[in-house]
Amino acid sequence: MITTKFDAKQASGLPPTTPGAVAGSPAQAGGTRPRVGYLVNHYPKVSHTFIRREILAVEKQGIEVFRMAVRGWDDPAPDPVDQVEKGKTHYLLKDGMGRLASATLSMALSSPGRFLSALKLALKLSRRGDRPWPYHLIYLAEACVAVPMLRAAGVTHLHAHFATNPAELAALIEALGGPTYSLMVHGSEEFDRPASLYLGEKIKRARFVAAITSFCRSQLFRWCDPADWPKIQLVRCGLDPEFHQIEAPPPSGHRLVAVGRMSEQKGYLLMIEAAARVVREVPDFELVLAGDGEMRPLIEARIAHFGLQRHVRITGWISSAQVREEILGARAMAVSSFAEGLPVVMMEAMALGRPCVSSCIAGIPELVRDGENGWLVPAGDAQALADAMVACLRLDDAELHRIGQAARAAALARHDVDREAAVLAGLFREHVFKERAHA
Repeated sequence: MITTKFDAKQASGLPPTTPGAVAGSPAQAGGTRPRVGYLVNHYPKVSHTFIRREILAVEKQGIEVFRMAVRGWDDPAPDPVDQVEKGKTHYLLKDGMGRLASATLSMALSSPGRFLSALKLALKLSRRGDRPWPYHLIYLAEACVAVPMLRAAGVTHLHAHFATNPAELAALIEALGGPTYSLMVHGSEEFDRPASLYLGEKIKRARFVAAITSFCRSQLFRWCDPADWPKIQLVRCGLDPEFHQIEAPPPSGHRLVAVGRMSEQKGYLLMIEAAARVVREVPDFELVLAGDGEMRPLIEARIAHFGLQRHVRITGWISSAQVREEILGARAMAVSSFAEGLPVVMMEAMALGRPCVSSCIAGIPELVRDGENGWLVPAGDAQALADAMVACLRLDDAELHRIGQAARAAALARHDVDREAAVLAGLFREHVFKERAHA
């Protein structure tokens, strides 16, 4: 068997000054205060600031959080807070394949029964999967790195964001004798291929599952045993109070903003088509696309095709503070998505008093009410999107401000980060720590 000394100093990769290894910490001094591990595939990440907010809010609830990610250590981080988070995060792939091989061999020799059980699970999850079996063996190797690291840090439970490979990694970690796990599911990627992701299996093995919207929860109900439905609880994403402290009336002009990764789910090619129609009605129309991504060349080509270079500006990746400035500089936010969970940036825009013109899909109608605090249009309908954008732009300042205030009230009422973190902390205590106390 691997000894405690080996786990802490050789296999964990924790320097002596990390939260999981400092003198006097629960891991070192035998304390009993629970510590949760957060597992994310890529952290920190520009498009995942909501995870960072959640972690910080959970820590305010008195729960220690150990950050773990597969990758992200060498990414640029425009936001200074992400730079701090990067320094707190422990990365499974940072030391390369040699560490994976060494950890896998150590686990196979020290715990052959558990290793065989985890290997069988990895191969099971590879069947009908969208990635071939070698990827799943890499996940197993990553789990072998993670287990001693988590033990050394005193982690008693692991919380994984997204039901894709982080959820599989969490399940393999538990199979190897590591901590129990829970999931936070956002959509829409999980719902594109629920069978190949084995959503039902991951839910079955989890202590609980947090869904960010009622729509998200309904989709999870479809793909798991009804006996597991009570595990699936609603925990909304929360807003950063500092983000929406600034409140300003909508500016003059005819500018809209869209924020997000330039991927197929966001429907930006359709938005550019709608923008071309808006320009015919509102000649000084401006559209800011705040973000970047794999579809940027196609989007730029579509902008050129419609001759919209003077009307559409792409910012590239920008910090949270810059996103806020772009939102405040616009009359409203435009969302053309084909698939979503519930965009956090939509909550942020509404909290800043900027209503949204949006596709009526997924969890969005749970927040945006057509005619009350925004506009909802059928997804994939460029003309309907253009008509709603024009209707928004033609409102006088007073009416737009009224709708914006209704949007702000709705976002703040439903997405308070501390309240949602308290719900999540309550689930940790109910389903994890209470069980351990009674064991």
